[in-house]
Amino acid sequence: MIIGAAGHIDHGKTALVKALTGVDADRLAEEKARGMTIDLGYAYTPLANGEILGFVDVPGHEKFVHNMLAGATGIDFALLVVAADDGPMPQTLEHLQILDLLGIRNGAVALTKTDLVDPDRIAHVAAEICALLGGTGLAGCPVFPVSAVTGAGVAELRAHLETAAARLGARTISGGFRLAVDRCFTVAGAGTVVTGTVFSGRVAVGDRLLLSPSGRPVRVRGIHAQNRAAEVGLAGQRCALNLADVEKREVQRGDWVLAPELHLPTTRLDVRLALLASETRPLKHWTPVHVHLGAFHATARVALLQDAPLEPGGSALAQLVLDKPTCAVSGDRCILRDASARRTLAGGRILDARPPARGRRTAQRLEILAAWERAEPQTMLRTMLAVSPNGVDLQGFAANANLTSGEMDNLCQNLELRRVAGAKPIAFAPEHWGRLKRAVIETLGKEHEDVPDSLGLNAEQLRLRTAPRLERTVFASLLAELLEEGHCAREGSWWHLPGHEITLSEKDEQLWRRIAPLLLEHPFQPPRVRDIARAEALDETAVRRLLMQAARMGRVYRVAHDHYFDRTAVAALADIVRDLAREAPDGTVTAAAFRDRIGTGRKLAIHILEYFDRVGLTRRLRDAHLLRNDGLQF
Repeated sequence: MIIGAAGHIDHGKTALVKALTGVDADRLAEEKARGMTIDLGYAYTPLANGEILGFVDVPGHEKFVHNMLAGATGIDFALLVVAADDGPMPQTLEHLQILDLLGIRNGAVALTKTDLVDPDRIAHVAAEICALLGGTGLAGCPVFPVSAVTGAGVAELRAHLETAAARLGARTISGGFRLAVDRCFTVAGAGTVVTGTVFSGRVAVGDRLLLSPSGRPVRVRGIHAQNRAAEVGLAGQRCALNLADVEKREVQRGDWVLAPELHLPTTRLDVRLALLASETRPLKHWTPVHVHLGAFHATARVALLQDAPLEPGGSALAQLVLDKPTCAVSGDRCILRDASARRTLAGGRILDARPPARGRRTAQRLEILAAWERAEPQTMLRTMLAVSPNGVDLQGFAANANLTSGEMDNLCQNLELRRVAGAKPIAFAPEHWGRLKRAVIETLGKEHEDVPDSLGLNAEQLRLRTAPRLERTVFASLLAELLEEGHCAREGSWWHLPGHEITLSEKDEQLWRRIAPLLLEHPFQPPRVRDIARAEALDETAVRRLLMQAARMGRVYRVAHDHYFDRTAVAALADIVRDLAREAPDGTVTAAAFRDRIGTGRKLAIHILEYFDRVGLTRRLRDAHLLRNDGLQF
């Protein structure tokens, strides 16, 4: 169990921690010289059952609340320290507000310096404290009168802490590993060491992790968990990790050491925000604030997801727009302080750590945030599937909910959904998947009705008309399923309903047999309409009309103006593009490389690549083309 000792400056937090553990948590020379805690201090004490109690001693001065916040996030138990001679003071209240906003519900009060006052004063201050705790998550927690000088009450307090640790029990270890870095230093002969609270998961010696948000890969050389050498570190422990492949100067407080799949830096966080009732004014849209999350600290703006300002004591959905990136998952807690960093304003519970910058207040978006407010991942996903007609990104869901791949698979097995495999698996509620299939059939039916002399639509045209926001790979799976079920048919790259076909008149068929061989003489550089007409002494308009009809039938493709390619040639050209993309180190295809491979001029090569951009096989990336849909059929 990790205990956070909080309270006003000079109320005896450090002395009490030393009385409980025998460790002086003031580690800095400046702290010892000034007799004041400036930064986070740590102490550990063993229990009879072999477990370890860890203490985080936070600064009590108002100037160092940012340091206090770095240590308070992630504790299991709050030990609010109040001096009997002073009674509750400003930072007593602010620290209590912070603990409450962080959702800490286990705690006790240490009424210190009781050797300096009489019993009546002790009783009076104890009553003040109980009144102060009312309405917070620590309401009703016990008050222990103690003296670090005489030792009075220290044994009773320690016994209570041991009982609380036993009651807390072993924490469920789930999700990927996440450690919030609050210190970094170098140890001679060992190298870089980072310390912090493990928010989730487990880490073992030899694990390869990432330092985030920089994304630097690191390897775990050694572990100290709860101040003891260990092979494994677990959620709920304070750990020191000896990291290879990184220098001290590359790490700072507020970084995360985490599992690679959780490295998704963000500058936007959608949260459920609670404004303190003690605030005298509402919180307005786009208010500048300081945000503290774990050991991370940044300035930000609050974008309220409602029209009215947030009233004191109320809560609202909001998006925090940060000035620098961090990593977070749903359920993390953050604290907001005012623009001058002089007082605490509000607390937030992270709902979505990768929200959109646009459309953040749409009805569907608010429904998704409501899903993230659900208590259980299964309920979250079920609700999200119901409100997501274009499917749910399972990798994104797993990262935001901090579920391992195994945990995600177990979750999906217990839900009725249609899972589309791929580089980014997408899941659909069965009713939404069925609606998409019906929409494809209806779109093709309308196309056949409106343009009866056209064979149908290519896959990209069909996607844009039916479900433009659907991933191309997902839409390809949808079409494949419709094809297998016999609800759709495909001719080359053209999709149509079964039974729909178009034919040429006998006269046009004879003309087609006359000009079709010309397209295959030089398949990668076929003649244009005017060249065909001139070569065969035909009317140019008649040739153009016939080729347009052949394109609607799927026999040829119109690659550029008046430039038609046989379907087999386009299929071969598409294969060449795929081969070049696989051969290139960066996966791109340049016009020069494509021109050299097909043996044409640069201008024609560019026309062909631009055609592939239009139909969705590739996409333009500066002066090159990146393969986008490897499975597109021609």
